Amino acid sequence: MPAPTSTTAAASPSLALKPGTSFPEAYERARAVAPEAFAEGYLRNLWGGTWRDAGSPQASVSPIDGSKIVGPSMLPPAMAAEALSSTVVEHEEWAAVPLAERQARTRRAVEALDTHRDLLALLLVWEIGKPWAQSMESVDRTISGVEWYLDEIEPMLAGRRQLSGPVSNIASWNYPLSVLVHAMLVQTLAGNAVIAKSPTDGGVCALTLATALARREGLPLTLVSGGGRDLSPVLVNSPEIGCLSFVGGRDTGGQIASQLADTEKRHILEQEGLNAWGIWEYSDWDNLTAHLRKGFAYGKQRCTAYPRYVVQRKLFDKFLAAFLPVLGGLQFGHPLAVADPADELPTLDFGPLIHAAKVSDLTDKVDEAVLRGAVPLYRGSLDDGRFLPGQDTAAYLAPVALLDPPRSSPLHHAEPFGPVDTVMVVDTEADLLAAMNASNGALVASLACDDEGLAKRLAGELQAFKVGINKPRSRGDKAEPFGGRGASWRGAFVGGEHLVHAVTEGPAGERLFGNFPDYRLEPPT
Repeated sequence: MPAPTSTTAAASPSLALKPGTSFPEAYERARAVAPEAFAEGYLRNLWGGTWRDAGSPQASVSPIDGSKIVGPSMLPPAMAAEALSSTVVEHEEWAAVPLAERQARTRRAVEALDTHRDLLALLLVWEIGKPWAQSMESVDRTISGVEWYLDEIEPMLAGRRQLSGPVSNIASWNYPLSVLVHAMLVQTLAGNAVIAKSPTDGGVCALTLATALARREGLPLTLVSGGGRDLSPVLVNSPEIGCLSFVGGRDTGGQIASQLADTEKRHILEQEGLNAWGIWEYSDWDNLTAHLRKGFAYGKQRCTAYPRYVVQRKLFDKFLAAFLPVLGGLQFGHPLAVADPADELPTLDFGPLIHAAKVSDLTDKVDEAVLRGAVPLYRGSLDDGRFLPGQDTAAYLAPVALLDPPRSSPLHHAEPFGPVDTVMVVDTEADLLAAMNASNGALVASLACDDEGLAKRLAGELQAFKVGINKPRSRGDKAEPFGGRGASWRGAFVGGEHLVHAVTEGPAGERLFGNFPDYRLEPPT
C-alpha cells in the first residue's frame, strides 16, 4: 500500500469542530470538577490519599488531529515504590471496613461517574480517538457493570477474605474506563486496596478524573504513571502485591508470566490473539453482513475484534459480495466534526488509530505482505473520510483487506489492532481449523454455518475461549466469564464470581477458574 503523500486533509470546508468540544475546554471542565488531580497543564499522581506534584509531565498529542493534549506525569521507580508502600498500609486499613460501607462508598463513586459521564466520554474521544457514541458506551458500561457487582457481591464473598496484599493493575490504553476503572472498583469492593499504572499511550485524563471521583468517596485507590520498564519491578515483582492484573500484548505479558512462574502470586494476564471468523456451509449472508459492519467499531482496536476471515472456497464469491460493500460503506474521520454547530456529533464506525506510528507500522506490514504475495482485495482512501479542512490525518487508516498473507508476515498470525483484515480460502475442515488457530490461542472466535451441529463440532477444535455460532462473541459484562486459550491468556479468568474469586482468598486448596499450565478448562457455552 503506497505511503500517504500528505497527512493534511483536503476536506469540505463546511465541516468544523463542534462548539464546546475542544480539548482545552474539556480539560478546564475536568480541572473545575477535580482541581486536586488536574493542575494547569499537567496531571498529578495519587498515593496515600493525596494528589501529588511528582514526576515529569510527558508531552502528548491527540490521535484525532495531532494537537497537543495533557499526558501522564512519569514517576521514577523510587516514587512508585513509595506509592506501593502507601497502598499496602491502606490495604491493611481497608480490611476493617465492613462490606456494607464498601458498597455505600462504591455506589456514591458510581453516581459521581454518572454525573460526569459526558465529560468522561469527551476526554476519551480526544485521548484515544474513540467516536462519541462509542465513548459514551464505554462510560455507561463502566457504570452498569459496577452497579451489577454492588447488587450481587454478597454471595460471591461468602467464606472469602481480603488478599494478603493490594491488587496491582497494568492495563492498555483502549479501555481505561470499562476495563481498568471497572476492575479497580470491583477489586476495592471485594476488600482490597488497589494500585494502578496509567496507560502511557492514551486515556490518562479520563482515568484520572474517574479515579479522583472515586477517591473522594474514600475508596483506597492509588494511580501512578511511568514507563513500563521503570515501574514493572515495583508493580509486578514486589512481594507485597497480592494479585497482578495485566491487559496488553503477548511480548510484555509473556515476560511477566516468566517472572511470576516461580511465585505463588495471583495473576490475571489478558493478552492478544488473532480472533477468527470461519465461514463454512453457510447461506445467511444478510445476517453476516450486519455483523461485519458492527465489527469495525473503534477501528478494530479491541481485544475481541475479528481481523481474520477463513472462507470455504465454494463460498468465496458470495463472501466477497457481502464483505466488500461493507468496507466501502464504512464511515470514519474526525469524531467531533459537524457541518452545522447545532448538529449532533457524527455516528462513525471509527476515528483515528491510537497514533501515527501505528498507522505507519500497519502500512509497512501491508506493503510487505503484498510484496510477498498477498492479494489486495480492498484498499480504502482517506479521501472518503470526514475531516476538517487542513486537518492532520497522520493517525488515520482507511480499511484494508488482503487475501492470503504469506506465513512470514505478522498479518498471518498476529492481531493487527487496526482496520486491516486478512482472508484465507480453504477446502477442508482441517484447513479451516488450522487457519483459524493460526495464533496459538485467542479470546474469541465465530463460525458462520447453517448446520448448528456441525458448527458445534468444529467449535470444539478451536483454540478460543468463547466461540459464537452465526454471531460474534465479546468480552461480556456482569456475570459472563471471560478468558483466553493458549498464549492469549495466563492465570485466572474474570467476570462475575470469577473476578471476585480471583481477588479474594477462599478455602484452603481452592483452584481458581483459569488458564493455568497444569490443567485445561472447557470454554463456556
